[in-house]
Amino acid sequence: MSDASNPHNGHLPNPNHDQGAASDAGKTVLVGVLGGLLSAAGYLVYQRLPDEQKDRLHRQVRGLLETRINELRQNLNI
Repeated sequence: MSDASNPHNGHLPNPNHDQGAASDAGKTVLVGVLGGLLSAAGYLVYQRLPDEQKDRLHRQVRGLLETRINELRQNLNI
Protein backbone atom coordinates (compact mmCIF):
# COMPACT_ATOMS: atom_id res chain seq x y z
CA MET A 1 0.00 0.00 0.00
CA SER A 2 1.42 3.42 -0.94
CA ASP A 3 1.62 6.49 1.26
CA ALA A 4 -0.94 8.34 -0.85
CA SER A 5 -3.61 5.72 -0.22
CA ASN A 6 -2.93 5.47 3.54
CA PRO A 7 -5.20 7.96 5.34
CA HIS A 8 -2.93 8.11 8.40
CA ASN A 9 0.39 8.15 6.48
CA GLY A 10 1.94 5.83 9.05
CA HIS A 11 0.59 7.71 12.07
CA LEU A 12 -2.04 6.37 14.39
CA PRO A 13 -4.79 8.74 15.53
CA ASN A 14 -4.18 10.34 18.91
CA PRO A 15 -7.29 10.03 21.12
CA ASN A 16 -5.91 12.68 23.52
CA HIS A 17 -5.81 15.20 20.67
CA ASP A 18 -9.51 14.64 19.99
CA GLN A 19 -10.35 15.04 23.69
CA GLY A 20 -8.32 18.24 23.84
CA ALA A 21 -10.22 19.69 20.88
CA ALA A 22 -13.54 18.75 22.47
CA SER A 23 -12.42 20.29 25.75
CA ASP A 24 -11.41 23.52 23.99
CA ALA A 25 -14.75 23.65 22.20
CA GLY A 26 -16.58 23.15 25.49
CA LYS A 27 -14.59 25.94 27.11
CA THR A 28 -15.33 28.23 24.18
CA VAL A 29 -19.05 27.56 24.48
CA LEU A 30 -18.92 28.15 28.24
CA VAL A 31 -17.14 31.47 27.82
CA GLY A 32 -19.67 32.49 25.17
CA VAL A 33 -22.62 31.64 27.41
CA LEU A 34 -21.09 33.47 30.38
CA GLY A 35 -20.41 36.50 28.19
CA GLY A 36 -24.01 36.50 27.02
CA LEU A 37 -25.30 36.31 30.58
CA LEU A 38 -23.03 39.16 31.71
CA SER A 39 -24.06 41.36 28.80
CA ALA A 40 -27.76 40.66 29.49
CA ALA A 41 -27.28 41.56 33.16
CA GLY A 42 -25.46 44.75 32.17
CA TYR A 43 -28.27 45.68 29.81
CA LEU A 44 -30.87 45.18 32.54
CA VAL A 45 -28.88 47.41 34.90
CA TYR A 46 -28.48 50.02 32.14
CA GLN A 47 -32.24 50.04 31.48
CA ARG A 48 -32.91 50.94 35.13
CA LEU A 49 -30.54 53.91 35.15
CA PRO A 50 -32.07 57.38 35.27
CA ASP A 51 -31.83 59.38 32.04
CA GLU A 52 -29.22 61.71 33.55
CA GLN A 53 -26.85 58.82 34.26
CA LYS A 54 -27.48 57.30 30.82
CA ASP A 55 -26.55 60.63 29.20
CA ARG A 56 -23.40 60.88 31.32
CA LEU A 57 -22.46 57.32 30.37
CA HIS A 58 -23.02 58.09 26.67
CA ARG A 59 -20.76 61.16 26.90
CA GLN A 60 -18.01 59.14 28.61
CA VAL A 61 -18.19 56.36 26.01
CA ARG A 62 -18.16 58.86 23.12
CA GLY A 63 -15.17 60.66 24.64
CA LEU A 64 -13.28 57.39 25.07
CA LEU A 65 -14.05 56.32 21.51
CA GLU A 66 -13.00 59.69 20.09
CA THR A 67 -9.73 59.49 22.00
CA ARG A 68 -9.01 55.95 20.75
CA ILE A 69 -9.92 56.83 17.16
CA ASN A 70 -7.64 59.87 17.25
CA GLU A 71 -4.80 57.73 18.63
CA LEU A 72 -5.29 55.20 15.83
CA ARG A 73 -5.36 57.94 13.21
CA GLN A 74 -2.12 59.41 14.56
CA ASN A 75 -0.45 55.99 14.64
CA LEU A 76 -1.57 55.15 11.11
CA ASN A 77 -0.98 58.69 9.79
CA ILE A 78 -4.47 58.98 8.36
